[in-house]
Amino acid sequence: MISWQVRLGGTASETLVGRVAHGLLGLTRTMKSIGDEQAFEAIKAGVDALPPGTKMFLNSAEFYDNNFGTGNLELLRRFYDKYPEYADKTFLSVKGGIQLGTSPTPDCSLENLRRSIDNIQVALGPIKKVDLFEPARIDRNYPIEVIMNNLVTLLNEGKFSHIGLSECSANTLREAHSVYPIVAAEIEVSPWCYDDNQKAVIATATELNISVLAYSPLGHGFLTGQIKSLSDIPEGDRRARLDKFKEQNWKNNMAIVEGLQAIAGKKGITTAQLCIAWVASLGPTMIPLPGSSKATRTLENLKGGSVELTGEELARVDQFLLSNPVAGERYFGKEVDVYLWG
Repeated sequence: MISWQVRLGGTASETLVGRVAHGLLGLTRTMKSIGDEQAFEAIKAGVDALPPGTKMFLNSAEFYDNNFGTGNLELLRRFYDKYPEYADKTFLSVKGGIQLGTSPTPDCSLENLRRSIDNIQVALGPIKKVDLFEPARIDRNYPIEVIMNNLVTLLNEGKFSHIGLSECSANTLREAHSVYPIVAAEIEVSPWCYDDNQKAVIATATELNISVLAYSPLGHGFLTGQIKSLSDIPEGDRRARLDKFKEQNWKNNMAIVEGLQAIAGKKGITTAQLCIAWVASLGPTMIPLPGSSKATRTLENLKGGSVELTGEELARVDQFLLSNPVAGERYFGKEVDVYLWG
C-alpha cells in the first residue's frame, strides 16, 4: 500500500488524496489508441494502491483528445459506467473555459464557462460529477475578480464542487484566493522546469495552503530516460514540436537525464521516481501530476511519492541542475511561452 497522503487546500481541506496524482492526457491524445481496458487498468491500479479513505486525484480536460474534443471525458464516462464504485474513490479535476477552433483561446466569460462545464458534464455522464473545475488559461480580457465571480456563480449553481486555476501567476493566485478559496493551482514543475514563476507560485500556495498540481514532472517523458534519441519520438508526436526536444537542445538536455539517472541509481530508484520525489519535496502542498497509460507505470509513479530524499541527496540534485541548466523554452519558444502565465 502506498501510504504517503496529502490534504487538499481551500474548500477541499477535508479531502485526503494520494501524494501523486494521475494525469489522463496520454490516454486519448496519442498516436495509437491504447484501448479502454488498458486505460481502465492504468486508472484502477492507482486507486487500488491507496488506503481506504484516500482518493486518487485524476486530472482531465474538455479538450484532451487528438481533435481537441471530449474523448478523454467520454473514456472516463465508460470507466465510471463499468466501475461506478470508483466515483467516490476518485477526485476529478477538469480544465475548460477555452474557445476551441483554428486558434484556441481562453474565454472566461460567464457564458463560455457555463457552456464549457455543461459540455464537460454531458460528456462525463451522470455517475461522476466534476469535483474541481479549472479555467485552462487565465483570460486576460477580464480582471481575475470577474473570472472568480463567474466561477463562484457556477459553483453555487451546483455545476462543480471546488475551484482551481491553471497556469496562473503568484499574484493572480493570491488575488483569486481573496475572492473565493482556491483548492489547487496547476502549473508545470520538473527538474527542467523550475524557474522564478514556479517558485513564486509554490511559495504563495504554501502560504495560503493551496495545493500545487505539478504537471509534467517527468519533462513530457524525456526525464525518464526511456527516450534515447530523436528517432525514439514517433512521427507526428506532439513532443517533437517542443523546444527542449529540438536537435540543437537535445545533447545538452540528454546530459541532464544521464546525471539524474546516476543519482537515482545510487538511491536504488528509477529516474522517474527521483523526479517525482524531488517535485514533492518542494513544498508541503505539492502534488506531482505525471501521466500514465499503463498500470505498471502508474504504480511506479505512485511509489515515487513515498520516496524520501535526504538533505544530501536533494543538495546533490540541486547542485547538478544548477551546473547543467536546461536548454530551450517550456513549449515552442519564448515568444509563445511568455503568454502562458496569467
